[in-house]
Parts: sequence; C-alpha cells; structure tokens
Amino acid sequence: MKDTNIVKIAVEMKPHDAQLIEFNQKQPLAAIIQDICNNWGLSDPDNYALQFSGNNNDNYITEKNRNEIKNGAILSLTHSPSKTAHDILQKLNVGSADEKTQALQMLSKLSTDMTFALEFINKQGLALIIMLVEGGTCKGTMLAYCLLSFVELMDHGIVSWDILEVLFINKVASYVNNQSSAQDEKVVQASLSILENIVLNSSGKYGQVEKEVTFPNLVMHLQSHNPVIQQNAIALINALFLKADYSKRKAIAGTLGSKHVRNVIFSNIIQSPSGKVGTEMAHQLYVLQTLLFNLLEQRMNTKMDPQDQDAHDKIKELRKIAFDTDGDVSNRDVNARRQGVFAKDYKKLGFKHDINPAQDFAETPPGMLALDCMVYFARNHMESYTKIVLENSCRADEHECPFGRTSVELTKLLCEILKIGESPSEQGQTYHPMFFAHDRPFEEFFCICIVLLNKTWKEMRATTEDFVKVFSVVREQIIRALAMQPQGLEKFRSNLQLLTYSEITNLWQQERTSREEWESHARPIVELREQIAPEILELVQQQRLGFLVEGTRFTKYSMKGLRIKDKFWYVRLSPNHKVFHYGDCDEKSVPALEELGSKLAVVDIKALVTGKECPHMKELKGRKTNHQLAFSLMVDSVDATALNFVAPDEQVFDYWVDGINALLGCKMTSKETESDLETLLSMDIKLRLLDAEGLDIPQDPPPIPKDPPNYDFCYKLK
Repeated sequence: MKDTNIVKIAVEMKPHDAQLIEFNQKQPLAAIIQDICNNWGLSDPDNYALQFSGNNNDNYITEKNRNEIKNGAILSLTHSPSKTAHDILQKLNVGSADEKTQALQMLSKLSTDMTFALEFINKQGLALIIMLVEGGTCKGTMLAYCLLSFVELMDHGIVSWDILEVLFINKVASYVNNQSSAQDEKVVQASLSILENIVLNSSGKYGQVEKEVTFPNLVMHLQSHNPVIQQNAIALINALFLKADYSKRKAIAGTLGSKHVRNVIFSNIIQSPSGKVGTEMAHQLYVLQTLLFNLLEQRMNTKMDPQDQDAHDKIKELRKIAFDTDGDVSNRDVNARRQGVFAKDYKKLGFKHDINPAQDFAETPPGMLALDCMVYFARNHMESYTKIVLENSCRADEHECPFGRTSVELTKLLCEILKIGESPSEQGQTYHPMFFAHDRPFEEFFCICIVLLNKTWKEMRATTEDFVKVFSVVREQIIRALAMQPQGLEKFRSNLQLLTYSEITNLWQQERTSREEWESHARPIVELREQIAPEILELVQQQRLGFLVEGTRFTKYSMKGLRIKDKFWYVRLSPNHKVFHYGDCDEKSVPALEELGSKLAVVDIKALVTGKECPHMKELKGRKTNHQLAFSLMVDSVDATALNFVAPDEQVFDYWVDGINALLGCKMTSKETESDLETLLSMDIKLRLLDAEGLDIPQDPPPIPKDPPNYDFCYKLK
C-alpha cells in the first residue's frame, strides 16, 4: 500500500548537488532538516530552514503550511528566518552603505513572508527601520528599500499603525511633498502607501497626515508616468476624503471638481497612454466616484423647512424663469403678485401641491436635492426648461408631463441608480468616466435625463395614469446607456437617443418571450423539462469544470479578512479534474499550469464553506465585509491550512462554488446554475417544439373518453 504521508521531493542548496528525498509529513520538520544537513555535512541545523522554490512563492515551510508540499516539489535549504533576521540586523547596524542597501533589498523581499516578518519584528527590526526613516540617514535606493520593507512588514497586521510618531509621519510626508525629479519613484510609491494606511488604520493620526500632505502635491503625483504612483496617490486622496468630516469633504470635493484636477484625472488616468485602467485603479476611481456622489446624501435626506426663505425664493425663481422671461408682467394680477400666490402657474409647473409647492419636497429621498436639480436646470439650460414647461402647459391636462412631480421622482430614481448614500464596496470597480468630465456631474446628469423623460412621455403618448410605466421605461433607458460606459455626457446623450421607447419595447418583448417560455406551467412542457433537465445540468456542470480548468485570478486577503493591495494569486484545476494548482501572480499575467507551484488534490478536500463560516472571515467583528463572496476549501488534515478565496464578483463566486460542489459530488445550487439551466432548457424546448408552433398547448392533457356501449362502428371488410 502506498503511504499518502510520504511525498518525493528534491532539495537544493548551492554549491551542493540536489538531494532527492522522501518527505514524511508525519516526521517533525526539525528532524527532516537535520537529516538534510547531515547529508551535506552542515553543522548547526537549527540555523537552517526549508523554503518553497520559485513560481513567486519563496515562503518558508512551517508546520502549518507543510501540507502544501506535493510530489515532485523542489525546495531550497536556506538560513532560518531567525538567522537571516539576525544577519540583516547586524548589517543594518554596523555594515557599510552598500551592505545596508543589500540587506534592505533582501529585507523588502523576505518581509512578504509572515514567518520571517514575525521573527524580524520580534528582534526589534521594525523599530530599527522606523529609526532609520526618522533619522533621515537613508537616501536614494537605500531609502526606497527601507520604506518598501516597512510597508511589507506592516501589511501582516502584526503591529498596530498607532505606534508611529509625528516625526516618522512628517518624514514620510516630506517625500510625498518633494517634487524633485531626482527622487526615486519607489520612495514616492511606498510613502503614499504608508500615509494611506496611517489614515485608514490608525486611531488618531489622520489629522497629522492631513496637515502635512497638500492636495496640490497629490495632484502632481496623479500626473506621474508611473501607474503605481498614480494609483497610490488616488488611494491616499480617497482615504483622506473618507476620514474627513462633512465640511472638509466639501472642500476636498471642490478641489477635485476644479477644471484643472478633473483634466488631470481624465487625461492621465482614465484616458491614460497605456489605454487601459488596471483593476486596482478602477476600484480607486469607483471609490472616488462613490465618495463624491455621497456628498449629495445630506441634501437628499433633508426635507424642506417651511421657514427656509432661500428655498421659497428658488421655487419662485422657477416660476419666474418659466413665465416672466419677457419681463412684461403688466397683465398679471397685481394683487395676486403682492400676496405671492401664483397657484395657476405652479399648477402649470406640475407641482402636486400647487397652493404650497414646498410640500413637494417633504419626501426623503430626494428631499431638497430635487429642488437643487430643478433650479440648476432652469438657470443653466433655460431654453430646454422653458420649452418643457410651456409645451406641457399647452397640452390637455391628462396628457401633460408634470415637470415638478416628474423632477422629484427622477431625482429619486437617479439616487437609486447611483446608490447615493451607500458605502463603497471593497470589490466595486464600476465607475463612469463621464462623471469626471464635469464640475457638477449629478446636476448635468439630471438635465439630460429630464429631457429624455419628456421625450419618452411624448413617444408613449402617456397620461398621468401611466406615470409608473413611463418611469420603468426611463429607468431602463438610463441603465442601458450607462452600461455602454460613455466617456462624456454628450456621448451619454447620444446613447439615449438610440434607446427610444420603441427600441426598449422591442428589447423587453424579446426578454418577455423568453421569460414566458421559462415560466410556462403547461403539463406537457413541465414533463418535457423534467426529462431533459439532467442532460442540461450535466452540460452546465461541464462548463463549470471548464471554467475552473481555465483558472481565475484572485485578490489576496490576509487571515484577518483584510484586502492586501496589489497582491494577486491564480488558481487552476488540472485538465483531469484531480488537482488544484495555485501560486502568486501579478495583475495582468495568466500563468500556465506548470508555472503554479502549489497544489491541492481534490481528494484531500474535506468540505467547502462559504460566507462568514470561512476561516478568514470569522475575525471581522462588526466590520462591513464582502463575506458573501468568500469561500474556503477545508483540507482533510489536522495540520493543513484552509485554502481561502474572495471572488471578484458574484458570477465568479457562483462558478467556483458550483465547480467545487461538482467535484465533491454535491448539488450545484447557485443562482447562476438556475439561470443557465433555465436558459438552456428554454432553448432546447423551443427547438423540440418547432413542429408545434402556433398550436395552443393546454395546461392539462385532454380527458380520455369513456368506453362506448358497443364496437359496432368498427370497419368490416366486405
């Protein structure tokens, strides 16, 4: 019988010849290392450790991760984390400048490993790095590796960011504020990342960072040719924005909304020379867009105060722009004007409460935001505003599109579409370039959509009873136009022109036809579905397994469930569906199967867990997380570590969970499986029923008639 605890591996160490050994998972790691050292004649085995070799995975092998060693693996025998940390610290204390630089370079690489980081920090290495930064003795390349090492050491969450003092923060901020072209780009890159983490993760250091770092300097870094510097700069802007109070957020938004800054973001990032926005940058732009729009939340949730004279003046201004543009009010009712009563005009403007229009802004959302948008439209698009109001004034009452009421409802709809008031998601990447092309993007968005609404109202020949129907069409038009990712507001307007009411109706008709087929409850169809469902389910299962074979790039998360920026890993299922191959990768590469050094056999998987049951999601108490996209593969071994995932979106999550369930012989229960099953069943049934097209299929089969009293009617041969 083959012993599953023994794997055959190679161990290498220059200048020695490689050793081919049998690695026994039940044997203590220290004993295995001692045997390897004895074979090479190395004394003091306590100073040595095993490392994974290559494929972006140079982590030390510990009792926790030793089960990742599979047959055919190549390991390296190196100095232990303790010995290596000691040697690096010695060089940093008494070595020459070149030796210190080399030591810091090695440190920046090794610090990504949790085992080494823990040893280095325990030996007061982190305190030494902080002291080197505060002392200002490091310059150029040495400083770059020093800061990069600090970032990697802190990323493990071993030490709190609260340990940093003002001197350290000021020193790092000075590297961000320094606009010298001679400064090493890695220094700026690391400094921006450090300041972002201080703002987000320390309890009281935000004010110091805000005081030291100026927005003009951050904007300068957005113009960098280095995409990582751009990304870290916008991440720091988002962090400062997120932690600021409302008044400071308004000031930051004012700076970001200026023409100069908008042009920098649009031309240097959104329309970058590389032609593509990376995954992390897309996330940061999404966060920035969300934070900017969330500034509207206060107005969206504010009811109109009856004592607010400014708001009353705005309502009067709407009436005046619509009806007094010629300046001739001699024929107006003087007494009515003196009393401020213009109920007839307010009715023409389409307010629900024409006697007191202020009541139209009592509902939240959209609250006062609706009035702000209406006034902006009237002031900045006067011709379109007066045309809409006067056109509807001339229509019959039942066909008029009430400007006041539709504006309030449209503002509410736009807030729902843009999810104003919701916190940014950790996985969100959907941003709209056109919103970075204007200083008042929401108001301009409203102006385009209110014109669309009136156009759709006319196309539908709607009456006030069709209010809900019109808005369902308008919602569809807006969402479909946004999905085209227009670069500017004019392009968005052009997209809406193509999505006419008739076009939306055609699209809906196609979808409705398919849906009616899916939802058919006729018994013959139900029985047919039951017969062919197993075949279709097998087809879906094969697609899921094919998706796993193709592989997926995942963002790395720490064991505490925190997202690690710019760290990715790739996972593939072998073509024979027996082994998962995985390993680190960068943001753009798609590693081949043989490039992924780590393996996990399907037979070793004990269970699949999802959501908050995952090991890396259990410690997040009271924090908003994306646990709904998390899943873990529990390994059938006491010492083994679970393989923890966080999917980039719901579809990838469903595909992976389905595929793993298929491998484990469990039922696929995701929404994607239900959707695919319904789609394929519908298509198959349509093909099978082509000959019955045009015939009414009854809900129930016709009844079988009773037997006749006799069979005399039977045909008889002469």
